[in-house]
Amino acid sequence: MLFNTFTYLVFLPLVFIVYWGMARSKKEQNWIIVLSSFVFYGWWDVKCLFLMIATCTVNYVLVKLMERKDGIRKGLLYAAIILDFCILGTFKYFNFFADNLEIMLESIGIKADFPTLNIILPVGVSFYTFQLVGYVIDCYKRKIQVPHSFVDFIAFICFFPQLVAGPIERGNTMLAQLVTRRNFDFNQGREGMRLILWGLVKKMLIADNCAVVVNYVFDNYTDVSLPDLWIGALCFTFQIYGDFSGYSDIAIGSAALLGVKLSTNFMKPFFSQDIPAFWRRWHITLMSWFKDYVYIPLGGSHRGVFRKHVNRTTVFLLSGLWHGSNWTFVAWGLYNALWFLIPHKWLTFIIVMIGFVIFRSPDIHYACDYITNMFTPSLWGATTCSRMPLFLIAAFALVEWLMRDRQHPFSFSDKGLLAKQWVRIPLYIVIFLSVVLLGGESSQFIYFQF
Repeated sequence: MLFNTFTYLVFLPLVFIVYWGMARSKKEQNWIIVLSSFVFYGWWDVKCLFLMIATCTVNYVLVKLMERKDGIRKGLLYAAIILDFCILGTFKYFNFFADNLEIMLESIGIKADFPTLNIILPVGVSFYTFQLVGYVIDCYKRKIQVPHSFVDFIAFICFFPQLVAGPIERGNTMLAQLVTRRNFDFNQGREGMRLILWGLVKKMLIADNCAVVVNYVFDNYTDVSLPDLWIGALCFTFQIYGDFSGYSDIAIGSAALLGVKLSTNFMKPFFSQDIPAFWRRWHITLMSWFKDYVYIPLGGSHRGVFRKHVNRTTVFLLSGLWHGSNWTFVAWGLYNALWFLIPHKWLTFIIVMIGFVIFRSPDIHYACDYITNMFTPSLWGATTCSRMPLFLIAAFALVEWLMRDRQHPFSFSDKGLLAKQWVRIPLYIVIFLSVVLLGGESSQFIYFQF
């Protein structure tokens, strides 16, 4: 079920009505979350739903055993982590590693023919796997208390607003909210509605319109002019930002309607002055996960400068691989890690934009050709792309710049002239109609494939 569809427009209000109108206790609220999450996820593929439920159940049993069996706590921890990553690896990376191992062996004269799996990648498997692993590790370290109720646990892992594309939540923040009854807060609900509207602007008005130019340029990159190549790179940068941060806004807003506060996932990253600042403001919950569960356990920055750079590079290589089973993602991770070693100011957006060309490319050769052509003066010529996305990008960037010190643009809505309801409501109607009438062709969220 996609956020930007009529189905979700019906589904969310129904859940809202049942949740606040029928649930009288924490247990009933969580049961409604669980059942609605199963409907939401099962809308894609019921088989994937059963896989997720089975994975969550085994993790819960292992964590409960960990709580009672001190002598084998570490073994149970390893069992849970290995299980989770084996499931993720099988569905996401088995064919990738099998194919590359064949190529490597054949390069030294060994003929190999490994089997491949004809299976679909479950939607959101990377996200809920990381949430599960983080939960298990936190339980092992006794940073959080193991919930006595399986319903509380499954509501935490399967919470439908953030299930398939984050934010990646922690037990000490989100689960702590689910073990007590939530009470409706009008201000929280109103803020949630604003975030949903802004998320739809990002997705349908910005990302989907940019996608038209992106698809055209990347499909014809050898035939278009140099300006078109730069416009294509610019549009993809805003497409992926509008797509993913828009999803996060809708997820956070939907959760707020149910009295649950999710973590901020983006903080206007394009206004960062360097790459380290950018990665503190882009996909915040993923980078925080890697910091806490990979970077710090490897030694962080406390074992010398060289070791710090090795640890950081490891994190970015794993982050790249997390995004998909393609060497372009690994190259993209390495590309970003290298910029931590090079001092720079004010070029951050250009660096990020070129990096996203690598991210969008189907293979390394394609990425190298595209980037080379971006810096080939002889390819200068007239643009053939639609100009509308450029105007939308300019307007969107201006709004974000004016509101750069705030959590999100609609946080100014209760101040000045916009504090007047007769001004605010028509403004929201105009924005919504703009999304409906000017939005690009509806498409699946980019991060669903990860």
